[in-house]
Amino acid sequence: MEHPTRIPPAEITGLKGALIKRIVRKKLGKVPTAVGVYWHNPKVLFASSGLGGKLQKWNACDENLKSFAHMAVASLIGCTWCLDFNYFEARNRGLDVEKAREIPRWREADVFTPLERDVLEYAEAMSQTPPTVTDELVDRLHAKLGPAAVVELTSVIAFANMTTRGNVALGIESDGFAAACGLKPLAERPGVASAS
Repeated sequence: MEHPTRIPPAEITGLKGALIKRIVRKKLGKVPTAVGVYWHNPKVLFASSGLGGKLQKWNACDENLKSFAHMAVASLIGCTWCLDFNYFEARNRGLDVEKAREIPRWREADVFTPLERDVLEYAEAMSQTPPTVTDELVDRLHAKLGPAAVVELTSVIAFANMTTRGNVALGIESDGFAAACGLKPLAERPGVASAS
C-alpha cells in the first residue's frame, strides 16, 4: 500500500482471526488492509461486516442502484477503498461495470438514466453536512421506486456514509482489487487530481 494507514494494521490472530482470513481470502483473494486496521477492535469489525452482509440480502431496491449510490458516496467523501471495492464487486456480481466506472463523474457522463441520476443525486444530498435532500427529489424516487425501495436505498446510503467516513478518517485506501482483475481505471471526479 502506497500510503500507510493512520493506525497500523494489527496482526490478525486467534481462531476467529484464522477463520476471518480464510473467508476473506476465499472471497477476495487476499486480506484487505482494512481488516487489519479494524482487527484492533474485532467487535466493531464483526458488527460492521454483519450489517454489510445483511444489507446485501435486502431486495426491495435494484442492486445496480444501491451499488451506484454507495459508489457516489465514496466518490464524494473520497474513500478510494470503497470506490475500488464496489467497482470490483459490481463486476463480481454481474452489475453494470461500465456505468459503475463512470460514478465519479456521473454529472458529466451520458450513460445514466434519469432514475439513476436521481439516485446519485440523492446519495450525494444525503452525504452533505447538513444533508441537502429535497422533498421533490424524494417524491421522484418514491414515484419511481415505491416506499420500500426508497427506505432500503436510504439505509444503504447511510451505511455507505458510515463505512466511507470511517475508512477516510483511518487513512484506509484502495487495495487495488479492480486493477488486479483487469478493470479499466475509474473515471476521475472533475476537479480532483489523480491519486496515482
